[in-house]
Amino acid sequence: MTVFLPGIGGACCLGVGFVLQQRQARRAPLSGFRILRLVLDLMRHPEWLAGIAAMIVGMVLSTIALANGQVSLVEPLTATNLLFAMALSRRLTGQPLGWNGWGGVLLLALGVTGFIVAGQPSEGGHLAGPLRRWILFGVVVALAGLLVAFARHLRPTLVATVLACAAGLLYGLQDSLTRVSSRLASGHSVAVLFAHWQPYVVVCLGLIGLGLVQSAFGTAPLRSSLPVLSAAQPLAGIACGIGIVGDRLRATPGALAVEAVGLVAIVIGIVLIGRHPCVAPKVAHRR
Repeated sequence: MTVFLPGIGGACCLGVGFVLQQRQARRAPLSGFRILRLVLDLMRHPEWLAGIAAMIVGMVLSTIALANGQVSLVEPLTATNLLFAMALSRRLTGQPLGWNGWGGVLLLALGVTGFIVAGQPSEGGHLAGPLRRWILFGVVVALAGLLVAFARHLRPTLVATVLACAAGLLYGLQDSLTRVSSRLASGHSVAVLFAHWQPYVVVCLGLIGLGLVQSAFGTAPLRSSLPVLSAAQPLAGIACGIGIVGDRLRATPGALAVEAVGLVAIVIGIVLIGRHPCVAPKVAHRR
C-alpha cells in the first residue's frame, strides 16, 4: 500500500494538474520556443498556478511511491494519470465517454494490471554497471534533444506531440534517478544527497520537462500532447529502471509475453483516451 496509494494519488494529481495547465496555456500568447516567456506569462493566472500546485503534489506522491517501490512498478501506475485527466475533462466538456472512451479506460486498466501481475517488478541487489547506466542516460538525453531540435521544423500539432514525447523521456529518466536518490538517502540523513550528482540532475530534468510540457500545451489541444507524454514516460521509466536502477522483471517466456501485451494495451488505451473529444476542451481564442 505504501506504493499503490501514493502512486495512484500522484497519478490523480498529475492528471488534474495537466488539464488545468493546458486550459490556461492554450489561452496564452503564442511564443514559439520562448519557454521562459510563456511560463512567466502563465504565472499570472490562478488556474495555471492551481495546475502547477496539483502537479507538484503529484510529483511528491510519486516520489514517495518511488522511495518505497521499483520504478518498473510505479511507472505503470503513473500512466493512469490520463484516466483522471479524462474524468476532469469530461466534467468540463460534458462529453459522453462512448465506446472509444470506455475501451481506452478498459485497455489501460487491464494493461497496467497485466504488466504488474506478470512482471512482478522487484529490486535488484545493486545498481546496473556504470557503462550501461551512462550509455542509457546519454541515449535518453540525446534522443530528447534531437526531438526538440526536430520539432522546430514541424506544424503546431506535431510540435506539441514531439515536445511532449521529449518531456516524457526526460520524466522517465528523472523517475529512475529519483529512485537512485532515495536509495542513496536510505539509512542516512537527507544531507548526504548534496554530495551526489543525481539529485541535482533530477531537479534540472524536472524544470526542463516542465518547460517542454508548457510549450506543448500552449501549441495545440491536449489530445496532441498528453497521450504521447503519458505513454513515453512509463516506457522510458521502465527502461531506465531496468538499465540504471537495476530493477528486475520476470523473464519466463509466458511472463515476457504478458508484459509485452500489457505495455501494448497501455499504449493503445492511452491513445484511445487521448483522442477522445473530452480531452480536447474548447478554449478561448489566443490574443
